[in-house]
Amino acid sequence: MPQTNYHLHLKGVVGGYDFDSSYVDFVLGKHKDKSVNVLIDSLGGSVSTALSIASAFANHGNVNVHFVGMNASAATIASLGAKQVTIDSSAMYLVHKCSAEFFKWDNLNADDLDQLIAQCKQMKNDLDKLDGNIASMYAGKCKKSKAELLDLMKVGGWLNAQEAKEWGFIDEITDFGEQPPVLTDAVASAMADAGIPIPDIATVRNSPFASLINALTSLFKSTQPTNQQERTMKADNIAKVLGTDTLDVKNEKATLTTAELQKIDTALADKESTIATLQAEVETLKNKPADTTHTVVDDKGKASEKNEVADYIDTVNNARELFNSI
Repeated sequence: MPQTNYHLHLKGVVGGYDFDSSYVDFVLGKHKDKSVNVLIDSLGGSVSTALSIASAFANHGNVNVHFVGMNASAATIASLGAKQVTIDSSAMYLVHKCSAEFFKWDNLNADDLDQLIAQCKQMKNDLDKLDGNIASMYAGKCKKSKAELLDLMKVGGWLNAQEAKEWGFIDEITDFGEQPPVLTDAVASAMADAGIPIPDIATVRNSPFASLINALTSLFKSTQPTNQQERTMKADNIAKVLGTDTLDVKNEKATLTTAELQKIDTALADKESTIATLQAEVETLKNKPADTTHTVVDDKGKASEKNEVADYIDTVNNARELFNSI
């Protein structure tokens, strides 16, 4: 399947404008009785849309799906109706149990709590049925038992191309020369916010934002030094902010001029402004269409490593504490 011969490019959020079931139906309708090649590159989204697309692929009967980049949850479900599924050697694959958005903030009496408990039980039953249905679909593709697939979905965690093939999700691993998937700052932040494990792959390091993060992190990142080392490191870090070689520290105290204090305060204010901008971007991501299949944990219950945005915010907070201690 040459990479220039795709009839459909399904990317972004499943259920979004670029991964839409109606458009899939339209393209498949234009190619009745013909082979249709589909490129998928998506972190998931709407389960209902994914099920609809899987059925459309199966009804057409001659659909070939090829995965590139990072593909999770609903994106993998959408491929289950394809005649053949291939994956680029550098791509990633993730299946996990479904989740539903839940929020309750209220004062409840005993009767209210009974109603809430009943609603939660119904939600759990619905999710169990949905997980069972999807596990059966995966099992049909993988030629494995439903119980095995449910266990894998419960664990979550990224599979590389070879692991996905060994499980049976993939029929063939290909290498068409696509670039390996990379994590941008925005994608890493969105994945961490959605609870999706961040895979150990290349991260974009040449953006201005990443360069700023790396510089500040190396300047202020906390370690576990001795007391004397810590005092020396603080003095050196403050000196770097001021643009001087050294800072004179006597009897565990340093004397700074009003202009120097203002310079440090201005630098920190600039960084805090950057944090505010980043937090606004995160809120924008949160307000996008909800992903009903986004809760994932690893088999050891460990949280994913901090993304660069969180690391950056911790760095600036450390700098602020350092400034306040002067």
